[in-house]
Amino acid sequence: LHGLAVMLLLARFATGIGPALLCWAGAVAWALPSFAEWVLTYPMHAWEGAFNAPSLNWLGLITRKPFTQDYVPLLPWLGVLCWGLAAGQWLLVHHSEWLQRPVPNWMQPLAGLGRWSLGYYMLHQPVLLAVLGGFGIATGRFGL
Repeated sequence: LHGLAVMLLLARFATGIGPALLCWAGAVAWALPSFAEWVLTYPMHAWEGAFNAPSLNWLGLITRKPFTQDYVPLLPWLGVLCWGLAAGQWLLVHHSEWLQRPVPNWMQPLAGLGRWSLGYYMLHQPVLLAVLGGFGIATGRFGL
């Protein structure tokens, strides 16, 4: 969530940039971690320890993955966000009528999840655990 928040703030500042420049920025953001890993793993490089420090892990310019299961760094995923912004800007200029069509009825539930994605994200695990716990208690396979 922290990476997403930072990326969305950066996206606000990038709204005036055209699609072509956003595509280039996305490519640089996508390639930068691989380039940094190549540079930082050069024998005896002075910055390797600094970028592997917990305070800079969020950048994504690391040579060793931190001890966590949900590690999502700013780079390279900022590149994907830039490409999405470029695609959205291109659509607005060239095919804005595609974005003005109503959502088909069969896609309404998916559109609702998209509109309320944070709420869904925050509630899906407790609801899922409650359903699974209730199923386990009802079948006698899980007891308190």
